[in-house]
Amino acid sequence: GGTMKRRAGEREKELKKKKLLEELGENRLPYLTPADADFHQLWKTKYSKLIFRKSDTVPEELHQMVQESFLTLREHNCLFQDLVRIKGKDFLTPVSRILIGNPGCTYKYLNTRLFTVPWPTEGYDIKYCSPQIHDACKALMRLNDFLHIEAVKALQGQNLFETKEIKDTTEIDREQSFAASLMEQGSVSEVQSGVCVPEDERSLKNRTSYNLTLLNYMDPLEMPYLKQEPYFGMGNMAVSWHHDENLVERSVVAVYSYSCEDSAIEERNEQELEGRDPAVWHVGLKVAWDIETPGLAIPLHQGDIYLMLDDLNMTHQHCVLAGLSPRFSSTHRVADSSRGTLEYILGQCELALQNLQTDSDSMALSLKSLEAAVVKQVEEIHNEVEFEWLRQFWFQGKRYLKCTDWWLKPMAKLEEFWRKMEIMTSLVLSEVRKEQQIEEQRNETISCFLLLLKERQKLRKEWTAR
Repeated sequence: GGTMKRRAGEREKELKKKKLLEELGENRLPYLTPADADFHQLWKTKYSKLIFRKSDTVPEELHQMVQESFLTLREHNCLFQDLVRIKGKDFLTPVSRILIGNPGCTYKYLNTRLFTVPWPTEGYDIKYCSPQIHDACKALMRLNDFLHIEAVKALQGQNLFETKEIKDTTEIDREQSFAASLMEQGSVSEVQSGVCVPEDERSLKNRTSYNLTLLNYMDPLEMPYLKQEPYFGMGNMAVSWHHDENLVERSVVAVYSYSCEDSAIEERNEQELEGRDPAVWHVGLKVAWDIETPGLAIPLHQGDIYLMLDDLNMTHQHCVLAGLSPRFSSTHRVADSSRGTLEYILGQCELALQNLQTDSDSMALSLKSLEAAVVKQVEEIHNEVEFEWLRQFWFQGKRYLKCTDWWLKPMAKLEEFWRKMEIMTSLVLSEVRKEQQIEEQRNETISCFLLLLKERQKLRKEWTAR
């Protein structure tokens, strides 16, 4: 209920903002780049939970491994445009993607579930299609470990900064040097090295233990059309304004950016340009539903990193502004795995099948209970395994097989469970037709059962049409 209210509120605010922009006509809201005098002060006051690290803060060996892994995945055609669903319509994303992470993890965005190509994890038998793909996944796991440590340090630094600010708000010099350090040195944690305010260790771990990375790739010169940024006039967008979905609350998002720059595409003299350089990739930020605070456009070069700390992803929105060169990014997330792991859905299937019994003599199948609550739970799980897992997986075809066949066995197991649940649905239909059922209980069972069958029929029609 809370989620629906929040979304309704956001939709209402978005409509108000669109109306305002229509009134503004060609006039756009202001935004700042690092060349602007007030940039660092605005960052400190309105965007302080965005931490930026230049590429020289990352070990050279790691840069090399990660950048090679990007090129390997592109050469092996492992990056795919996703068909996503927005307001009942399907759209192909301009960005090509692949999900790499913990075995059995998934990530859902815009009604599309992606399944991880597992990185080489101890205790799992993972067969890759080539040694190069194995090495690419291993490199991204190394990057994941590095970014986890950086995220912990950044959160500790943020805690320290906030605590000091509460104690003493008059240290203007310290505040100014902090603002400058955001771009020059990279983060708060580098300014106050090694000292931290105690935070519950479990909370810190939960918010920084990345279980997957969503890799993105786009060559803007291959795109016939890119949407224009509508609010500030920032230019071509590769990814529109959004909050990242399906994350553990207040978890850190870490992004490693690699634009394949060459000598032909160099950042122009900032003095010659108004606004951001259209040849250079940028991340854009704005305060959500705020029409007064200027936005930020921050340039991204080979090997740069940025971290979105704490609740920044909820209070702000971000977009990616296209440059001219092809670009990869590795976006590391703590995906909410409460309903998104293989372990979870297998557990749900086993729970549903507890209501199915086999006669030891005749081997005939029957249901243990016809109580409305039990039937409802089983049929809900039936729908979940079909529409959230099986159809989502096979809808995207056999593209995962370009990397690994890891998901084939689990999917075969889920299909086996689904077939048993189809039998359970038939058994419910048979039982409720029998006259000996108590009428009140029978009516209650039929009522909740029909609702879920109608939902299943509607979703099957939708998927068939897709």
